[in-house]
Amino acid sequence: MSATAKRTAAILGAGPMGLAAAYELLKAGWAVDLYERDQRIGGMSASTEIDGLKIERYYHFICKPDETTFEYLRELGIADKLRWVDTKMGFYYAGRMHEWGNPIALLKFPGLGLVSKLRYGLHALYATKVSDWRALDKVGATPWLKKWVGERAYDVLWRSLFELKFFEYKDSLSAAWLGTRIKRVGLSRKSMFQERLGYLEGGSDTLLDAIEKKIRGLGGRILLKSGAEKVEIEGGELRGIRVAGELRPYDTVVSTIPLPYLVKLAPELPKAERDKVAAIVNIGVVCAIFKLKHSVSPNFWTNINDPSMAIPGLIEYSNLNPLPCTIVYAPFYMPVTHPKYKLPKEAFIEEVTGYLAKLNPAFDRSWILAANAFRYEFAQTVCTPNFYDALPPMKSAVRGLFLADTSHYYPEDRSISESMRLGRELARLARGGGH
Repeated sequence: MSATAKRTAAILGAGPMGLAAAYELLKAGWAVDLYERDQRIGGMSASTEIDGLKIERYYHFICKPDETTFEYLRELGIADKLRWVDTKMGFYYAGRMHEWGNPIALLKFPGLGLVSKLRYGLHALYATKVSDWRALDKVGATPWLKKWVGERAYDVLWRSLFELKFFEYKDSLSAAWLGTRIKRVGLSRKSMFQERLGYLEGGSDTLLDAIEKKIRGLGGRILLKSGAEKVEIEGGELRGIRVAGELRPYDTVVSTIPLPYLVKLAPELPKAERDKVAAIVNIGVVCAIFKLKHSVSPNFWTNINDPSMAIPGLIEYSNLNPLPCTIVYAPFYMPVTHPKYKLPKEAFIEEVTGYLAKLNPAFDRSWILAANAFRYEFAQTVCTPNFYDALPPMKSAVRGLFLADTSHYYPEDRSISESMRLGRELARLARGGGH
C-alpha cells in the first residue's frame, strides 16, 4: 500500500453500532463501505409507519448515564433535539394497577411487608453505587436478589419478569447483568421521588439521519439491500467479503451483525471463536405496537405480575414523547424455539387487546386505530455468570477482522448509547491494526 493510499474497511450492519464504527473510521481518513441487508439503516432503532405515524418498531428511551449518546448528539449538532420528561411507573399486581417507582409508592404497595420493602429499597440504592461489576459477574442474579430482598419480594417483584423473559434460562443470569439495569434507571432520576427519562424530538431517526449525513459527507458509501454472502479468510488472513458472487477486497472487516450470522458468513473463523459464539444463547422478541385514541394509563412503564398475562410489562411511549395519539408497546420475549414465536402477528395483537381491557377497564376495541407486530431473533442475550470470559474477543485472531454484537454490551443495558460506544471501540481497535 502506498503512503497516500487509504486503508479500506467494510462494515457489516447499519445499526447504531455499525454507523458509529463507519463514522469514526471515516474521520480517521479511511475509505469505508457500510453494508446493510435491510432496505433502511437503523437496525432495531429503525422506524416504521403505523396509520400515517412514523414511529420506532421497538421502543427506545434515554437515561442520564447515556454519556455516549450525549457526546454524539453534541458532535452531530443535534443536542437541541434532546428532551427530558418526568415519567411515571406502574405495577399491575393482583388484578390492580399500583403506583410504582418512588419511596411513597413502595410503602403504600400492599403486596409486601415493611421489612421486605426496606430491603428492596436498600438493594436498589446499593446497585446505583456499584462502579465495578466484575465481582458480581461471577454471581447468579436469582441468589443475589433473594439474599438482598428475601424470598417474598423476589416472588412478587422479580420471578414472573424472569420467567416471562427468559423461560428455561430464568435462573441462568448474572447479577452484574441485572445490577446495571437497576443502576441505569436508578441514576436517571431528578430526585428520589421522580424519575426523568429522555427522548429525541423526531425519534431515533433524528440521530440516524444526522450520522448518515455525516458518513456520506465524508465519502462513506452506505449500500442498502446489500448483505455480505461470505467473509473471505485464507490462511488466517482476511481477504475481504463476497457480495453478489464477487470478491471485494478490504484491509479490514468490522462486523456488527449478530454473531451467529457472522459465523455462517465466516466458516474459516477460528474454532475457539466459533465455539464461544455457539455457546451464547439469545432470546427473541415479538413486539406488538398499538396506535390508540385514548391513553391506557399515566405511566410510561408498567411492570406486570399477573398469571393471566404473558408479557412482563407495557410501555406507553406517548407518556414520554407527547405524540398526537397514544402509542403502546407490548413485548413478548421467548426463545425462538418456543412454538408461540412462530405464531402470526395477528395472534399477538389479539392477545394484547385482551390485556389492555384488564389494565384499563374503560378500554374498548374502538380505541384501536391501528396495530402491528415485529419480531427479532436476537433481542436479548442470556448473560450467564462469568459472562466476561464467555464473550469472544472483539479483535479476532484473523488479522483485520473485528466483531461485536449486543452480547458485548455486557454488563450494560441494551441501548443506542451502548451500541454507539461499542461501534466507537471497534473503530479504535481497527485503527490499531490486525495484531
